[in-house]
Amino acid sequence: MFRRLPDAAAGPLVPVTIDGQGVMVPEGESAAAAALAAGMVPTRTTPVSGAPRAPWCMMGVCFECLMEIDGEPNMQGCMVPVRAGMVIRRQEGARRLPAMPGTSHEAAGASLGAASGAPAAAPANPQG
Repeated sequence: MFRRLPDAAAGPLVPVTIDGQGVMVPEGESAAAAALAAGMVPTRTTPVSGAPRAPWCMMGVCFECLMEIDGEPNMQGCMVPVRAGMVIRRQEGARRLPAMPGTSHEAAGASLGAASGAPAAAPANPQG
């Protein structure tokens, strides 16, 4: 069970939504701590087997605290301070990151080849 230290709730309480339930949590507390205190365990499931996971290190090293925060998947909950109106959801399995504007798989592959020192493809000869 996760419990806050007595002096941890010294700041003002703000409303957040954790897995569909409205709760009041200390402003600035990490989203992972807020989720644990609200009883959201597990906070995610693994992509391959669906095994339950929950925050472990609480300092951004283990990545066990991945959750969806304000609609954004793959957020490290232990590194995100809560704010009023935040929506925290359990992350079920794998999530895809949105493509960055102006990029494509082809462009990424080309830039990877150039960065790795791989020879560039010879330009087509317009003369035949």
